[in-house]
Amino acid sequence: MRRTRLLTAVVALAAGLLAGTPPALATADAPAAPAPLAAESYTWRNARIDGGGFVPGIVFNRKEKNLAYARTDIGGADRWQESSRTWTPLLDSVGWNEWGHTGVVSLASDPVAPDKVFAAVGTYTNSWDPTDGAVLRSADRGASWQKTDLPFKLGGNMPGRGMGERLAVDPNKDSVLYLGAPSGKGLWRSTDSGVTWSQVANFPNVGTYVQDPGDTSGYASDNQGIVWVTFDESTGTAGTTTKTIYVGVADQGNAVYRSTDAGATWQRLAGQPTGYLAHKGVLDAVNGYLYLAYSDKGGPYDGGKGRLYRYATATGTWTDISPVAEADTSFGFSGLTVDRQHPGTVMASAYSSWWPDTQIFRSTNSGTTWTKAWDYSSYPTRDNRYTMDVSSVPWLTWGADPAPPEQTPKLGWMTEALEIDPFDSDRMMYGTGATIYGTEDLTQWDSGARFTVRPMVQGLEETAVNDLASPPSGAPLLSALDDIGGFRHTDLTKVPAMMYTSPNFTTTTSLDYAEKDPNTVVRAGDQDSGPHVAFSTDNGAHWFAGTDPSGVSGGGTVAAAAGGSRFVWSPQGTGVQDTTGFGSSWSAASGIPAGAVVESDRVDPKTFYGFKSGKFYVSSDGGATFTASAATGLPSGDSVRFKALPGAKGDVWLAGGASDGAYGLWHSTDSGATFAKLPGVEQADTIGFGKAAPGASYQTLFTSARIGGVRGIFRSTDKGASWTRVNDDAHQWGWTGGAVTGDPRVYGRVYVATNGRGIVYGDTSDTGGGGGGTDPTPVPTGACTVTYKVTNQWSGGFQADVRLTNSGSGAWTGWSLGWTFADGQKVSQVWNAEHTQSGAAVTVRNVGWNATVAAGSSVSFGFTGSWSGTNTKPTAFTLGDRTCATG
Repeated sequence: MRRTRLLTAVVALAAGLLAGTPPALATADAPAAPAPLAAESYTWRNARIDGGGFVPGIVFNRKEKNLAYARTDIGGADRWQESSRTWTPLLDSVGWNEWGHTGVVSLASDPVAPDKVFAAVGTYTNSWDPTDGAVLRSADRGASWQKTDLPFKLGGNMPGRGMGERLAVDPNKDSVLYLGAPSGKGLWRSTDSGVTWSQVANFPNVGTYVQDPGDTSGYASDNQGIVWVTFDESTGTAGTTTKTIYVGVADQGNAVYRSTDAGATWQRLAGQPTGYLAHKGVLDAVNGYLYLAYSDKGGPYDGGKGRLYRYATATGTWTDISPVAEADTSFGFSGLTVDRQHPGTVMASAYSSWWPDTQIFRSTNSGTTWTKAWDYSSYPTRDNRYTMDVSSVPWLTWGADPAPPEQTPKLGWMTEALEIDPFDSDRMMYGTGATIYGTEDLTQWDSGARFTVRPMVQGLEETAVNDLASPPSGAPLLSALDDIGGFRHTDLTKVPAMMYTSPNFTTTTSLDYAEKDPNTVVRAGDQDSGPHVAFSTDNGAHWFAGTDPSGVSGGGTVAAAAGGSRFVWSPQGTGVQDTTGFGSSWSAASGIPAGAVVESDRVDPKTFYGFKSGKFYVSSDGGATFTASAATGLPSGDSVRFKALPGAKGDVWLAGGASDGAYGLWHSTDSGATFAKLPGVEQADTIGFGKAAPGASYQTLFTSARIGGVRGIFRSTDKGASWTRVNDDAHQWGWTGGAVTGDPRVYGRVYVATNGRGIVYGDTSDTGGGGGGTDPTPVPTGACTVTYKVTNQWSGGFQADVRLTNSGSGAWTGWSLGWTFADGQKVSQVWNAEHTQSGAAVTVRNVGWNATVAAGSSVSFGFTGSWSGTNTKPTAFTLGDRTCATG
């Protein structure tokens, strides 16, 4: 099933975010905004989905075992944590004005100094992304970054993003890096560890291939440029620059170039195949082979023909080692990896084999012969060398029951990232359009036994979020997502069993529930064929399709009456519609333009609202007719989101605008007849409501906004009179203008939509708010043992793993471990736990999924921290009032 990440660009365009410069203060004479209150302590997590988007690159460090990174097209980069077998996000600090830097076009882990990692970031090379690209560099494995801006854009979500890696570190002299640029900008080099960059002026080819020259948006018509750089480490010694460098170029006639003098001169490799693009170039320096995976297109969606070639670096001999004849292919090759423990073992993927499945090929004799991950025993019956276990992420079956030869779950699609662990021949990971799959018994392939493929994606959240709802009863969270539809979360710490089905929307654009009957839910969305609206009468657990009125081409926005008896829908392709019942027939609404955003009053079941092009519209007859409000001064464009407050008829909040006009937050208490602009909010893009603060009568407000010159997620407990920023600079998640909502049952809890980092939710530590609705952690009883190990240390920083064992006789249902640092160490980032630190005292608490620890079992977490002088290990650990033994 084809999944497209381009939809996120369309969503952002609709929000008015991608057209031009970042938002600015709307009017010169707007009152000065008071500085927001300082951010209080919030704990941030993801509502677990596990994956959900395209992973075009996986990079293992070749010097240190278990050090690996993944890059995503719009959701940042992540580092693998071996102790917990999870991924840790590394780019959550990217802010609103540089949201494009959440797209990672390439990533390089330093093969000399493993603490160093580099990322080339930027999402689009056309006007959709207002900022140029950058190279980020880290000396602490991505815990913190420094940035060098580039004089051109990069395209982490552009065509060709699965090729690579475009960024590479010299394996002999790691102060030297190369970066392949798109858009005709050529090859770039740094000689000071990525601090400064200059173009390699003598490189002869900037690339010629574009996906679609006729695309006027610039998205598919951009030159895909320089697509990979590979060093031959055998041609250098430690501390000297590597002599031989291979570079892949998006040019179907001239795809591979080589330098044998450390980049002083470059030549096209003679005798190379033509008519293809080289997606990958992977070198086996032991045997002297450069392997190349070719496709006729740039990917990640297209590609109808492909070949695999082996180039002998000593003799210049080219050998076609393709596992199938060209006449038998309907796909290109991209994923390509060599087993560094056994370099004669090579694997490749048919990345663009959409039907019936992707294919993975394996050779143990340098490509002379190949075997397939699956083949036909007797068409359409398949014989798989593998078994799929998606029990940890069950929605990967898509709830499908396809006819053979298709199977569910699929082995994958868009499989451009494929890597064998350089230290473990049994471990392989590969990226798909929805997840990272992996195996840890890969060599069973060669013995004829089946190896097991499982998701290896926990912690990596990569969905673009269009809408969120937190009903007053039932599931705490309902979501509308790009590419995988959306989920009903009954437990935020667990992966839901399935996305919305019956029907499946590729993208859900809008959802709503009936305020007085939260079991009644409606959603609208996009799909290739079939209805674009669906209904549920059990709080989103089960669904049935409505009927589309004529002309519908997309989901648009949809609203449910407060009592659940009526619905108003503003789909793409036709005008606003209303219905009684569950959408078996629709009537065109009058008085409101097509494309209007629609919402319902949360008290009066006959009152609906709409907004389009600066005008607010009101219906008092259930959506049959609308009347334009006389309200003025509202944003003139369509970058607006508004909501009516539960429990108060006619109480409406409206957020939105653009830098060239009105921009901010407005409030109406008379059903939109008049609006008052809040003077303290310079910009606002979303509005949501949550449980009132203790002692307050008005619900808590949440917004993604700029207040007092600061961009962030803000909360007000006094009807917008004052605001508190609840996120911090380490938790920004790029663009957060899609949706926000509080939780009506948990004071302080806020759910934030991101454009690639999934659903983020935060809980407050404010004691006045009852700790965000989280019960105090129970104090475990019984004995405990702690193992504390510093796994890596560098100048000014270190990484440690901690294992806490329940050595008593009863299970724990929550835990809180404390210790004191002797040398002034500071914890900076923790994974698989939450932490606080006061002076030298550190307290680490469980998160939801690892609260229960059975007798005899252990729980592990890790952290990075800073130190100076000495880094003495703690000598005592306490669990509640009990001192733990140390192991």
